[in-house]
Amino acid sequence: MEDVQNHRDHRQIPIDHVGITDINWPIIVADRENTEQHTIGSFTLSVDLPKEFKGTHMSRFVTILSDFSSEISADKLPVIIREMQKRLSAERAHLEVHFPYFVNKKAPVTGCKSVMDYDCAFYIEADGENLDFILEATVPVTSLCPCSKAVSDYGAHNQRGMITIKIRPERLEGDDFSHIWLEDLFTIGEAAASAPIYPLLKREDERHVTMQAYDNPVFVEDMVRNAAVLLQENEKVEWYEVTAVNDESIHKHKAFAVTTWDRHESEE
Repeated sequence: MEDVQNHRDHRQIPIDHVGITDINWPIIVADRENTEQHTIGSFTLSVDLPKEFKGTHMSRFVTILSDFSSEISADKLPVIIREMQKRLSAERAHLEVHFPYFVNKKAPVTGCKSVMDYDCAFYIEADGENLDFILEATVPVTSLCPCSKAVSDYGAHNQRGMITIKIRPERLEGDDFSHIWLEDLFTIGEAAASAPIYPLLKREDERHVTMQAYDNPVFVEDMVRNAAVLLQENEKVEWYEVTAVNDESIHKHKAFAVTTWDRHESEE
């Protein structure tokens, strides 16, 4: 049958990314407590397209996922993206997968157990022989405003915030990177804020969390800096980007702060 995708394109314009997105697939993620965790990933897969070709072969992306369906994990992503380059005759390929990750979490005083979910993602980019891998975790937190506390006779405005941590792990040989637990990123995000978020709290726990937040007021600037200090202490972290966003409880707007860092640049 005629292969229309391989027709020549007269416009001579290269395309940076072409592929499929929002395709859900079972994945396996390393779990520090239970060895591994089965969850659902929402995938985006794409390649570059040279200026002379009309289109890419979309079905091949799904075929590749199907071929690895029983063992799609973070460790397999470099293998999958190399297969994308090969089967689609591409110089550059991009894969990202967003997924919920679940952790058993205890309330701070009563110890009541429940399940907390965190939004996470893996990003992997291949450009010729070069490979890049980024790990992302978004951590919900409580933040209490230092200014509000300082100027008020009692109380202070507080709100839910989101701390998103992106890291590039240390590069090893070939396509390998150092392993960093997702749980470590959750811990760093929660330590950077006024207080953690919990899925289940009793009255004693609510009292504890309320006072914990009051004793640890932070701006969004404080949260990204607090997380940055902890990330820089981990020698397996080669690069990071930390973003904090507050859903301000007494303002119409949101507040945010972002900081990035590269270990190699800082050592020059």
